[in-house]
Amino acid sequence: MSALFNILIPVSLAAVLITLGVGIFALFRGGDFGRSYSNKLMRLRVLLQFIAVVVLVAAFWWRKH
Repeated sequence: MSALFNILIPVSLAAVLITLGVGIFALFRGGDFGRSYSNKLMRLRVLLQFIAVVVLVAAFWWRKH
């Protein structure tokens, strides 16, 4: 299980970072692309951050027990 967390933690953090980067790009680019995707990407970022926090808490709980 520890090996699974060693994979899940970086993957979840990378997903948040990539979504944040693309969302900020869409926000500053503006135009049709910005209006269509910036808000959706920021909502996706919040969801991915929640998942990343759950994975981190589960990893800490697993290693403690």
